[in-house]
Order: sequence, then C-alpha cells, then structure tokens
Amino acid sequence: MASLSSSITRLASTICRVVLLAGIAVAVDTMASRTVYAQNTIPRGVQVVINGHRLPESAYTLYVKEVGALEPLLAVNEALPLNPASTIKTLTTLAGLEVLGPGYTWKTELYALGDISNGTLQGDLLIRGGGDPFLVEEHFRTLLKTLRRRGVERITGDLIIDHSLFHSSVNQEPLIDNDSRRAYNVLPHALMVNFQTVNFYFYPHSNGRDVIIKPEPALPNLAINNQLSQRDAACSGFQRGISFDVDEAGNTVTFSGRLPSQCDEYMLTRSVLDAPAYAYGLFMLLWQELGGEFNGSLRERSLPEHWSQPPLVSWSSPPLADIIKSINKYSNNMMTRHLLLTLGLEHSGAPATVENGIAAVRNYLDQHNIDHSQLVMVNGSGLSREVRLTSAMLGAVLEHGYQIPVMAEFVASLPLSGIDGTMRTRLNREGLAGSMHVKTGSLDNVAGVAGYVHARSGKHYVVIAILNHTSADAGPGQELGDALLNWVWTQ
Repeated sequence: MASLSSSITRLASTICRVVLLAGIAVAVDTMASRTVYAQNTIPRGVQVVINGHRLPESAYTLYVKEVGALEPLLAVNEALPLNPASTIKTLTTLAGLEVLGPGYTWKTELYALGDISNGTLQGDLLIRGGGDPFLVEEHFRTLLKTLRRRGVERITGDLIIDHSLFHSSVNQEPLIDNDSRRAYNVLPHALMVNFQTVNFYFYPHSNGRDVIIKPEPALPNLAINNQLSQRDAACSGFQRGISFDVDEAGNTVTFSGRLPSQCDEYMLTRSVLDAPAYAYGLFMLLWQELGGEFNGSLRERSLPEHWSQPPLVSWSSPPLADIIKSINKYSNNMMTRHLLLTLGLEHSGAPATVENGIAAVRNYLDQHNIDHSQLVMVNGSGLSREVRLTSAMLGAVLEHGYQIPVMAEFVASLPLSGIDGTMRTRLNREGLAGSMHVKTGSLDNVAGVAGYVHARSGKHYVVIAILNHTSADAGPGQELGDALLNWVWTQ
C-alpha cells in the first residue's frame, strides 16, 4: 500500500508539474500575443480623432519606432500602400543627400560665342542650364554682374539658351490639376530661373475706381491687361475677387474683377511665360539695370559639339545640404523634381529623365536592403494621385536616415514643430515646440506627417501618420498626425 501510495503521490506531483508548465506556457503565449496586440493598439487620443471623423480602418496608417529598437512601438496598416503626398520628399532628399553628397552643387554656365573687344561681345551669349533648382533672381543678377566684371558691356548677337541637360519629356508631364499657372505646378527645366514665377501686387487707386498692378520682377516681355476696378468692401474673399487669365501665346496676362477698396496691398504669385522666355525676360531686365546693352532675340539650341573653350562664367548653386532645407521645410515641388532628375543624371547620364531618377532611388533602396516592392514613385515630390508607399518602407528609410554620417544635415532640413516651415503653427505648446522634425504632406483628400520626435524621456522615435480619405486635407489629417505626434512625445 505504501508503494502504491508513493506511486500515486509521484503521479500527482508529475501531473501538477505538467499543469504548471502548461499554465506557464499559456501565460507566456498570452503575453506574447499581448505584445503583438500592443503594437496595433491605437493610443486613446488618436482613436478619438478616428472615431470623431468616422475614419475607416483602411484609410490610414500609423507607424512609430524608437530608433535602434528591434520592433515598432506602434504599427497599424504598416504594409498598406497609401498616397503619402509630400512626405515622400523625405525619401527623395535623403537619397540625394547620400548619393550626391551634402556639398553637391549645380553649375550654370555662360559662353561667349564670339570675340570680346572693347567691352563688346561680337556674337551670341549662350546660357547652359545645369538644372539648378535654386537659381533665384538674386543669384541670376550675381551671375550677370560677374559677366560684366569679365569685360562684357554690350552683346551684339542673341541670347541662346541650352537646356539639353534635361530630356524634353520632363516639362511635358501631366499636371495634378488644370491650373498650370500655380507655382506648385511648375515643371522642371534645365534653366529654371526664379521658379518661373512673378509676384503681382495690387493696390486700390486713390481715385476710388482703378486698381494699380505692380509685377515683381517686371519682365519686359510680359504684357499686363488690367481690367480691374474697385468695390467698396472689406479685404476678403477668394483671391480678393481677382480673376487671372493668360492668352494663347502665353505672354499677356489679363486681370479682371473687382478688388475690395479696403485692401491696402494684395499679392498673387503665378507662373508666367515658359522657362526659356522667362529667363530671357529676366536677363533683359537685369542686364539693363546693370548698365549693359542688348537688343537680341531668344534662341534655343545646344552648345556646339566641337566647342572647346571654357565657359566665360560658371555659377555654382548653394550646396545640396542647404537646398534640401528649402525643399523640406517649405515643400517645394519643383526643386524636388530637379533633385530626382539629378539623381537620374548621376545614375544613367544625360539627358536626365524621370524614369532614370526613379531607377536611381530604387537602386539606393536596394543598397540599403529596404523593401520597395509597394513603392509607386511618379516625380519624387508627391505631387501626384498615383504615388504610393507603405509606412513600413518609409519608416525604414527614416530610421536609416537617423543613423548615417549626414544625419544632422538631413534632420535639420525637416520643419521644426512650432518654429518653422510647414510645422510653424503646429504643436507649438511648451515642450512640444522644437522637439519634432517633421515633414508634412497634403493633397486633396490626402494628409500626412513623417519624421522624428525627441520624446520627453530623451528617446528618439520615427513617426509616420498618413490618411487617405474624403477631406483628409481639410482638418482630419492634421488632427490625426498631431494626436500621434503628441502621444509619441509623452513616451
């Protein structure tokens, strides 16, 4: 009986151990399940936004990962391809920074196609566009001042523009909307001067009837047909009641409508002329201001293949590390497109094409083992209805960007919460202001944020929130992004 009792006791003990181990296994498995579930548990403040706007689960992606951690802190729909709008600029600029280098510059060159004697260029002046994305009026003026210092005061021939560095297809892409005169729709060109835009300033005339229009710059080859009048009203309303139209030739703009008399000053920025005509007009204006003489016409052709003489003047753009600040902080589409084309040049040679630029970005992602199978890239700027990416891919890109030698240059290019760029008025409360470097993105029905949060704990997080839904850009998208950024800061 003792032996039997002992056997029963040992059996019971074994059963207890088995049950205990099974219980531990279940508990561990449950904990593991909770860990996975926690990565998909949306923070309460973010859920309030989702519920309040009745956002369907398929409309958004949320991604949060501490830099260097093995797993994300939050990953919701991270494999769902969505339109990222301008947040994709982070990919284009990071690829540019690493592939081209922070000191990369673009060159614009002036060639004298004739002899120079006693201050006179007996022949044509050729400007060879180098794809500079930031050849603004100030820089163009400095370029021409250098030409004056090199001894040229008069030009007897024509102004020739060589834009062969970019393939002609790059300035024939379809627009995202029908408003080709908006600054955000300006297409790339190898000689893009001053973003191809004019600021038009409007002032009520003291006679109470007419409206004064002051263009800046006042291009001599652009005519203005002023059909504006005044109305007695407060300074409000869409475009202050001003309509803008361009004739078929593209060199005459017509303003019509009625400007409120209480507008002390109102400004509209519009793209006018085509890129060569704009450069020609600005050249004539600035050359005359500098005391130069020129009565020639505009021609477009390449520098002769046999030409062996060096350029008379070579202008270098600001370095890429500075250029990407303008791109990311102010979401400049044209500059981003130029950067993508430049990546294509480095990858495949001239002439630059969008396809080669995209191939260069994909090659960059391959080099860093980042899965881009769901990436649909159109022009690098996000100004497209077709562009798609996943937050998992963009998160990997951003985490990589935080762990490279040029990290400081890249992070500094992103808008700083509550301080500058497109984040200037967002998350500007004490503690939050200045603690986030975040690229924003917005299109009709699309809104997103992507960047870094320096949490109050001292940890650094990659953060992405993208919403594709009706009226996402009219409030819900910003609310969703701000709620997530605010939560991450508390971690």
